[in-house]
Amino acid sequence: MGVKVVKFGGSSLADANQFRKVADIIKSDEKRKFVVPSAPGKRFREDTKVTDMLYSCYELVKSGKDIKDQFGKIRERYNGIISDLGLDLSLDKEFEEIEYCLKAKSGRDYAASRGEYLNGIILAAYLGYEFIDAAEVIYFDDNGSFMLDKTIEAVRERIKNVECAVIPGFYGITLNDTIKTFSRGGSDVTGSIIARAVRAEIYENWTDVSGFLIADPRIVEDPKVIKTITYKELRELSYMGATVLHEDAIFPVRTAGIPINIRNTNDPSAPGTMIVAEDNSEETSRNTITGIAGKKGFCAINIEKSMMNSEVGFVKKILDILYKNDLSFEHIPSGIDTMSIVLSAASLEGKEEAVLSQIRKEVDPDHLEIEHNIALLAVVGHGMYKTRGTAARVFAALSHARINIKMIDQGSSELNIIVGIGESDFEDAIRCIYSAFIDSAE
Repeated sequence: MGVKVVKFGGSSLADANQFRKVADIIKSDEKRKFVVPSAPGKRFREDTKVTDMLYSCYELVKSGKDIKDQFGKIRERYNGIISDLGLDLSLDKEFEEIEYCLKAKSGRDYAASRGEYLNGIILAAYLGYEFIDAAEVIYFDDNGSFMLDKTIEAVRERIKNVECAVIPGFYGITLNDTIKTFSRGGSDVTGSIIARAVRAEIYENWTDVSGFLIADPRIVEDPKVIKTITYKELRELSYMGATVLHEDAIFPVRTAGIPINIRNTNDPSAPGTMIVAEDNSEETSRNTITGIAGKKGFCAINIEKSMMNSEVGFVKKILDILYKNDLSFEHIPSGIDTMSIVLSAASLEGKEEAVLSQIRKEVDPDHLEIEHNIALLAVVGHGMYKTRGTAARVFAALSHARINIKMIDQGSSELNIIVGIGESDFEDAIRCIYSAFIDSAE
């Protein structure tokens, strides 16, 4: 019988009622043997996530202040869940140890990791599963880099005689026994690692939405759910701001060919989104595009110089200037005598005049300027390369909406088309492209 690894996000485990939903989901499929929980999230809009409460304790200790009141709220939160679930469980020993370690300045990562740790103990007790501390099996080297091979070996050794287990997400341990966390949202990554280690047939990631949406619901009213998306498409959308899943979560399972299923804890009957290596479904062919995403906060350094294309080393000089100023670029669209370097506006802050001065000195351009307030928008879909006129439809939709295009960049794989537009046109651009490709397909 195959095995499923299931990860539940913070909103899925925010209170006792959510715990009951989670337990029902797990018990409804006997293949769901390994569970990765997050720390309790928000119960309502004005609520505070437990991880943020723990970060607050760390900051209080750092500034020499008492954490009694703040840590007392964390105790109350967990004890409330235990009481509401009717569990015969006490976390008093764990609370005492954590409070002591926080006061002893055990570090930011240690503080943050305790949310998942405590939630894992409660969930394991409620399910009747074995609890495996992530610090037993998830390894980082002394430089803080994740050690996949050592971790997989440790997980497989630890679960040899374990039928069902709860393994907290988000953290692990370094070789010198220091708690280390992944970046925020890292429980997704833990779930993927465990799925790879136990050779799962599927990795289910349960959250508070019914899968990836074709566009941001804050911009497009009631956008459709993406039924199936490839790993490559997901990477493109995640890079451009789609944040349902931690972007690093795909790597451990991708090489093992394990699909990821994004599901909704509050609507477990919804099929969600399947993330797969390849997608040849009819749905993809009909819609042409898979998703639309984008981000604001970019600027472009525009360089013009006659005969630029014949000047050996021109681009190298520009890239050297970026390197010396610790700048990375997003895109470099170019023509025969023109080049634009698109960067994060925040990264250029305080360096603008120095960079322009260095460019003038090194390449003596005919014209040089910086354009601010640029948004990048990506139209993604592996069905695009099979369909004639996709780019034309994108540009026609933007033209019809009277939106000026400042930059066009299409990847060599023809998986995406990226356009640069003014930030003030960002929302309208997403709506008009969604309408052109999705509404028109209905």
